Amino acid sequence: MELTIKNLSKTYSNGVRALNDISLTIPQGMFGLLGPNGAGKSTLMRTIATLQDADSGSIFLDELDVLNDKQSLREKLGYLPQDFGLYPRISAEVMLDHIAQMKGVIHKSERKDLVSSLLQKVNLYKDRKKALGTFSGGMRQRFGIAQALAGNPSLIIVDEPTAGLDPSERNRFYNLLSELGENTIVILSTHIVEDVSTLCANMAIICQGEVLMQGKPSDGVKALEGMVYQKSVDKSKLHSYKGTYNLISTQLKEGKLSLRIVSEQDPENGFAKAPTNLEDVYFSHIAQKMDPITL
Repeated sequence: MELTIKNLSKTYSNGVRALNDISLTIPQGMFGLLGPNGAGKSTLMRTIATLQDADSGSIFLDELDVLNDKQSLREKLGYLPQDFGLYPRISAEVMLDHIAQMKGVIHKSERKDLVSSLLQKVNLYKDRKKALGTFSGGMRQRFGIAQALAGNPSLIIVDEPTAGLDPSERNRFYNLLSELGENTIVILSTHIVEDVSTLCANMAIICQGEVLMQGKPSDGVKALEGMVYQKSVDKSKLHSYKGTYNLISTQLKEGKLSLRIVSEQDPENGFAKAPTNLEDVYFSHIAQKMDPITL
């Protein structure tokens, strides 16, 4: 199974061009869509999920024309949006039963088995009688995945799923998403590089509505291998380095700024070659469109 996006564009009524001629090929498995806040990720996810229309372009799930056969896509879709609202006084069991019924699971006994199975899958079965308003952030996200899985979808979209989760909840969520990616297309939209490096075999970087890179994370790292250099300087000297070097990121450590730059030749001046990681790939591409340095 494959999701194919071609020449997708979207401009809002206020003149903001959220998507600018986006083309992507997304295979089965975990696919990371990585970009800063405001990059157009959520607009793309909502368009794929048929929650809004594009101005131009096409989306196909194998032979299914997504933009012109929205109902058929919705029958195959599981969606966990960034802002997933819950009825705080309803129990997880009752809410999931209601969602399953809306997704076409008519028979009560079948829904009961499905609800039980899904809650066990996301490790919430013991909490099935609890009101959703009492759930932690990680529990809410796991419930969000449970509702997305109702109906046995072949395409799952999760938008910023790990934002706000503590490390233990994030690890549990990673394991759950990895399991889902074995048999379906799972699109993980995030601004957290670790999410993509941990989970995804394929990825794309998007910024200001444009795709800047797509492929395997390992290929992106390999393309920058040997070109990343690092140096620690006083914070007051940052401006002079920004004007001289291709500066992609900074990190404040013990009162000093650790600078990372990309250079095809040894920049000397105290810079040392550094091991390349996916964060370097991300920032080096983002720097084509915006200043990645916020200090």
